[in-house]
Amino acid sequence: MNRLNARSWSWLAGLGVALAAGVYAPPSSAGSYVAINIGVAPPPPIYEVVPPPRVGYVWGPGYWIWSGPAHRHVWVRGNWIRVRPGYIYRPPQWNRYGNGWRFRDGYWGR
Repeated sequence: MNRLNARSWSWLAGLGVALAAGVYAPPSSAGSYVAINIGVAPPPPIYEVVPPPRVGYVWGPGYWIWSGPAHRHVWVRGNWIRVRPGYIYRPPQWNRYGNGWRFRDGYWGR
C-alpha cells in the first residue's frame, strides 16, 4: 500500500510541475514599445544636469511626452534605470512621421 501511495504522489508531483511549466510565461527578451503619433512637434529638450554615475544603473534622459487630456507636451524628468546585462538602453525619442510626429518610448535592445 505504501508503494502505491509513493507512486501516486510522484505522479501528482510530476503532473503539477508539467502544468506549472505550461502556465509560466517568461518576460519577452525582445522588448516592446509604445508609439504615439501626433501632429504637434515637441518643444526643444530641457537641459538637465546628469548626476554622477551609479554602479548597475544607466541614466535615462528626460523627454517630452504628449498628454492627451491636457492637449500639450509634458516634460518627464530623467531618472536612473537598472542595467540589463547584454542589452543597450535606447532612450525615448520623437521622429518625423508623415505630416506629424511619432514618439517611441525607451526600451532595451540588443
